[in-house]
Amino acid sequence: MAQGTAQRERTLFNVDQYPAFSDLELWRLASVEPDAFGELFRRHARAVHAVCFWRTASAATADDLTSVVFLEAWRLRDRVTITGDSVLPWLLGVANNCARNAERSARRYRQALERLPRVDARGDEDEQVDRLDAEVSMSFVKRALDALSDSERDLVVLVLWSQLTYEEAAVMLKIPVGTVRSRVSRLRDKLQHSLIALNTLEKESS
Repeated sequence: MAQGTAQRERTLFNVDQYPAFSDLELWRLASVEPDAFGELFRRHARAVHAVCFWRTASAATADDLTSVVFLEAWRLRDRVTITGDSVLPWLLGVANNCARNAERSARRYRQALERLPRVDARGDEDEQVDRLDAEVSMSFVKRALDALSDSERDLVVLVLWSQLTYEEAAVMLKIPVGTVRSRVSRLRDKLQHSLIALNTLEKESS
């Protein structure tokens, strides 16, 4: 876009107007108006963070991955064409991939640590108590997710957790809407039985 056109566009909009814009309009405007991208962050950062937290069961890792997702979105803003009215399905797809890569890296890191001598490191017991409690709860749920395939976990994260519509999930995963509906229905039952079984085991071992 010519510099003169970009300057004219900047004079037409201000931050207060952004909430009235659709995601698609903000995505297109972000190329010449960075504050428009900031509005997309305000709208969707929480959902992106939730997916990263769900996949990693670590609040700190989810914080880092959320930043990675939006940095990647900013980097690709001129090359990615968003379909539909919401940019959230695409952002969650990036989040899903980033979290999956982080899980693989974390596994390699844990394996390396296991080969090192153990050190007793104690921190402030009261520090970030709420985060740790949340991570314990999420870790319990994640045990049920670990029994699922990658494609099943994608559906759980996108539809059951992030509450994308079946149509949005189908577009993102490139599968028919009917397939999404049938798989999600089976996954609801599968997860319910898994969580009941894990809860029973937890009580018996305590």
